[in-house]
Amino acid sequence: MDGLLFLAHRIPFPPNKGDKIRSFHLLRHLSARYEIHLGAFVDDPDDWQYRDALKPYCASIKLLPLHPRRARLASLTGLLSGEALTLPYYRSSELKRWAAGLAAAGTVTRGLAFSSAMAQFMPAGLARRVLDMVDVDSDKWTQYAPTQRWPLSWVYAREGRKLAAWEARVAQDFDATLLVSKDEAALLQQRAPRARHKIGAFENGVDADYFSPARDYPNPYPANVNGVVFTGAMDYWPNIDAVTWFAERIFPSVRDAVPNAQFAIVGSRPAEAVLALARQPGVIVTGSVPDVRPWLAHAACAVAPLRIARGVQNKVLEAMAMARPVVASAQAAEGIRAEAGRDFILAQGEAEFARAVVAQLQAVSSAAPARGCILAHYDWTRNLAAIDPLFEAAPAAAPVPETCPA
Repeated sequence: MDGLLFLAHRIPFPPNKGDKIRSFHLLRHLSARYEIHLGAFVDDPDDWQYRDALKPYCASIKLLPLHPRRARLASLTGLLSGEALTLPYYRSSELKRWAAGLAAAGTVTRGLAFSSAMAQFMPAGLARRVLDMVDVDSDKWTQYAPTQRWPLSWVYAREGRKLAAWEARVAQDFDATLLVSKDEAALLQQRAPRARHKIGAFENGVDADYFSPARDYPNPYPANVNGVVFTGAMDYWPNIDAVTWFAERIFPSVRDAVPNAQFAIVGSRPAEAVLALARQPGVIVTGSVPDVRPWLAHAACAVAPLRIARGVQNKVLEAMAMARPVVASAQAAEGIRAEAGRDFILAQGEAEFARAVVAQLQAVSSAAPARGCILAHYDWTRNLAAIDPLFEAAPAAAPVPETCPA
């Protein structure tokens, strides 16, 4: 087998959150065809235990600690160098030397950088260099800016501009750049027109057997409760904003109409602002749970009230796979190949969101079409097969997939 350098900004295991779900499935898929040499950062001390879980997929593994507080301080050097703060946040001379050494020795002939920040470590001269940018992160920073006070508003707006320039540059430099949806790919194509022909997408998948509504899950909710659930990493600012907005501005109206409604915020590392929401009537914050499926299976509906989002929301796909009604904002539904009104409920604004959730709580029904949508469009094996030619063919002969097959 030829060697492939796989660089990720976060250890791709366990596959329990958006980016790690995608990176793990990509790693596992490529390991069937190449000897994988994995280089990644570990930003959560609990994740060091998973090194051995990656050994069946990798010929070698280079994991480096990333301390978020120190990394944030290091990122400020970008203000002096004129670059996006994201780049020095992840900068590591050790990882760069390790990757360059593998390339110089001929141990790896191909490379996959997962996220735009990891492009800085990919050696030049490999036969094929592919970037899975996942999302156009620069646009997310641009969305953040008007929600913050100065000086953060200025910092975020600057990051949006600087990171957009970096994304366009690496899209031009790499043989192919992939994103999570056709919408994301179209946005990057607009920003990097010279690389348009090298930009495409492959969609995420869902393990529909794992996220199956047919199993018997224990009910984590108290008796006689109508559960409304949100799942996601609760130290991530768009998720914090989403549950805060829902709990404070929408859920009180839901409780007025359905007094036994309970809003369950299910996800790891809840921020202080999230923990404070548990003081509100009917709101619970679980923190990390061993299995989100019981919370989904026994919820009357799932909600995705994101006001800032990029890419595809795995939380929506997983709830759909569990045949749960999902009430989602337009931002949360963007890029998902599903029909509003059939596969999920689209809602905007506080009053509309509250009415939609109340309707689902009073109906208490399954969402069989939603699961059918997942089975039809979100199969990992089929979706990942679309990227294989990018690593196997000569640059001129490797068309970048517009999106995965229907």
